[in-house]
Amino acid sequence: MNTALNLSSGPHVRDRWTTRFIMHVVVLTLLPAAAVGVYVYGLKALWIILASVITAVGTEFFFDKLTGRPDTWMDGSAMVTGLMLALTLSADTPLYVPVIGSIFAILVVKCAFGGLGKNFVNPALAARCFLLISFPSTMTMYSVDAVSSATPVAELSAGNVVNITKMFLGSAGGVIGSSIIALLIGGMILWALDIIHGQICFSVLAGFVVFLGLFGGKGFDPYFLLAHLCGGGVILGAFFMATDYVTSPVSRLGQTVYGVMIGVIGAMFRVFGTAADSFSYSIIIANLFVPLIDTYIVSKPYAFRKKAIAIQNGEEKKPLLQRIPKPVIALTVIALVAGLALSGAYSVTKDTIEEQRLAANKAAYQAVVPDANSFEALDEQVSALGGEVYGSGFGRVYINEAVRGTDAGGNLAGYAISVTSNEGYDGTITLYVGVSADGTVNSISFTELHETPGKGMICGEPAFKDQFSGAKVSSFTLNSGSGDAKIDGVTGATVTSRAVVNAVNAALDFYQNSLKGGA
Repeated sequence: MNTALNLSSGPHVRDRWTTRFIMHVVVLTLLPAAAVGVYVYGLKALWIILASVITAVGTEFFFDKLTGRPDTWMDGSAMVTGLMLALTLSADTPLYVPVIGSIFAILVVKCAFGGLGKNFVNPALAARCFLLISFPSTMTMYSVDAVSSATPVAELSAGNVVNITKMFLGSAGGVIGSSIIALLIGGMILWALDIIHGQICFSVLAGFVVFLGLFGGKGFDPYFLLAHLCGGGVILGAFFMATDYVTSPVSRLGQTVYGVMIGVIGAMFRVFGTAADSFSYSIIIANLFVPLIDTYIVSKPYAFRKKAIAIQNGEEKKPLLQRIPKPVIALTVIALVAGLALSGAYSVTKDTIEEQRLAANKAAYQAVVPDANSFEALDEQVSALGGEVYGSGFGRVYINEAVRGTDAGGNLAGYAISVTSNEGYDGTITLYVGVSADGTVNSISFTELHETPGKGMICGEPAFKDQFSGAKVSSFTLNSGSGDAKIDGVTGATVTSRAVVNAVNAALDFYQNSLKGGA
């Protein structure tokens, strides 16, 4: 009989559930949300899911082969990453987006840091944030029944009413994995099996709700809170992403602090931010604090006697400031000084900044309504639109601002209308449209145009934009029609040309229906 001792590295207490088993359970609990997404958005959602999952698994497979590593692609973690990423995308997303995102998630965020267990942030969320930065216009393309629309959270931010029932079921628009009931079913199964920690997911929801109730402007109104909980990836993030073993704290208290941090930061973005889908960033930020949380919030070991350890280390009578690491004190002081300096600089310069802003606005108005000497904001007409996508035939276009210009004698000189199209090739396009008192288009002037150099950017040159000047039409057409209504698009930049024409047409429609007659 062999009586030799068998020494092995920790942990010495092992669970019967393997990583592979847990990952496959997570995939199964995500399938209901994926199935609802495919049912609501059709086969295009299925192609995005397949492209994302196959790319994620394939990337890890080839990385393992090229580097001579064990076949970690078989543990199911890459499949979970690809599926989670796909569920955070719109069904209108081009297939190259999930492919690029999955490659980034696996190759850069996971494998480059040593593989499973070594990544410091959630790979799927990091990939989503990467895609939001790289393809801002493409990542905000949402539609319901083939009609472009804002997400429910964007509608909430604009003060509009949303249908909570549709949000709960997953048919209100947004990302593929937006079915709250399907996500809750999957999340509760994981919690019941003790695969995820309730300290994290429920503290995320608690922190989110409490902050919204205190600072959201509606108090603890059930409709308001429930609508926010059902939108913007809160449930998906709380149950499936924040609970990632690798990027969450070890101790129960640390997990609670971590969850509350995610909820509060997510609610802050929702209340004070401008992006409707910023909950991903709150989890990423909290991921970065996990090492600090694990350092200062440690579970009490068995037989631990705090007083004895303090006496042994000579720390029993040390003042509190001596026990705080010096780098922490230095960083705190630097942050306070920098904050006070910035606040002081802002207080001193805010009046000058406001004067410059007003002067810049007046210059923009003057560029498209040259005969006007003074301008009056028409806030009531613009506010009546509720911040929604304007009309139904102009794509994702928004009316930002409208002013009425008068000449030196107080006579109506025309209107300047600021309009934004979110359907540019590389981002948003914002421009002013000047309309004279008789409905003639004076000119257009771009304030935001970041299209492809040599192609889309040509739309900002006189050869293209001067086609609108002097035309008195109800709408323009791209590359068709005749006379002043026809606009010749820029070769190789049809998407940009169409976005500009739609934006101008939306401004003309707004003029004809809301401003005409000297309103």
